[in-house]
Amino acid sequence: MNRPLTVARRAQVPPFAVMDILARVAELRAAGRNVISLCAGEPGGGAPSAVSAAASAIHAAGTPLTYTPALGIAGLREAITGHYKRWYGLDVAARNVAVTTGSSGAFMLAFLSAFNAGDRVVLARPGYPAYKNILRALGIEVVELDCGPETRFQPVPAQLDAAAAQHGPLSGLVLASPANPTGTMASRQELAALSGWCAENAVRLVSDEIYHGITNPAPGAPDPHGVCAWELDRSGVVVSSFSKYWGMTGWRLGWALVPDDLIGVVDALAGNVALCPPAPAQMAAVEAFSEASYAEAEAAVAEYSRTRAYLLTMLDRLGWVDAAPADGAFYLYAGLGAAMDGFADSAAYCSALLEAQGVAVVPGLDFDTVHGGRTVRLSFAAGYDAVREGLERIVAFQGAQV
Repeated sequence: MNRPLTVARRAQVPPFAVMDILARVAELRAAGRNVISLCAGEPGGGAPSAVSAAASAIHAAGTPLTYTPALGIAGLREAITGHYKRWYGLDVAARNVAVTTGSSGAFMLAFLSAFNAGDRVVLARPGYPAYKNILRALGIEVVELDCGPETRFQPVPAQLDAAAAQHGPLSGLVLASPANPTGTMASRQELAALSGWCAENAVRLVSDEIYHGITNPAPGAPDPHGVCAWELDRSGVVVSSFSKYWGMTGWRLGWALVPDDLIGVVDALAGNVALCPPAPAQMAAVEAFSEASYAEAEAAVAEYSRTRAYLLTMLDRLGWVDAAPADGAFYLYAGLGAAMDGFADSAAYCSALLEAQGVAVVPGLDFDTVHGGRTVRLSFAAGYDAVREGLERIVAFQGAQV
């Protein structure tokens, strides 16, 4: 008797709603509609000029693009250590730097190396859905903390105490600062409290710092780029990327700072899972740490800040509520408030907005399966002009619903 073929239960993860929205955006644009997409967390400017020039030269010269060491080429790992010295005053050894295929590859390696199937790992909700989807696919139990306006959408030690009391011993905490979708950041004091709690309770911290540098500090404020978890304790894993601050999303290049007790297994896993990160991307990315590249990235950050400032002035006209502070990254996450009237949930609101006004935003259900039916995430990475026009269309749409 033949048994039917099956699909692995662990592979049954929900798709991103944003992907369906982007597909509909493409259909509408192909039909001739003028659509403003405020949904993707993707910088529009592309890689710094020096990085693109280096990539062009590498290909023009016929440089052999062979496998590299599993954790990346030496020159790039050394350049990353220089970046930590520049931004945080940290001395990081190149041996503790793992270059990965995007930050997604870094998360996979961190989760595989630090946690066993059945371990409990804590996440903030709302949060980036790939964390829990990857963890659950690996057989790891996810414990979500309901983090709303009262904690600035970030976890606090009291919530960790409560989670441990309810669920049993915890093995990990994934923390994002700045966070997707809220943009909120943990201050040095707040991060120190969380890092200290993890150290006291034998919990591995995985710190998502991919939006570092895209911040809105006051002049002279401390920690203008964000606080690196390794400034406080080096037992956790720090994940970062070239995708956001440097605008290199499609280059698929990220990295992790890996503590000594994990670096050997991360090296072995990386060689088995991906062999190595993309060779030409690695070679060119060394130029991301040039003065010219930093200057271009800072110009992009200034534009994000300008757009954010305008967006915050529009909140009253939008009538949205409980907006996250948007300390960093390029997102506004908010409740729809009275704008929800007449719609079953935020997904229905977003669908109607897209069809009626040609503006794409993301329903909060991607990020919060409990409360996300009343929230949306708006990405202002598209730039000032696109956001300004998009917001006027949203106001007109909501007015037409009254």
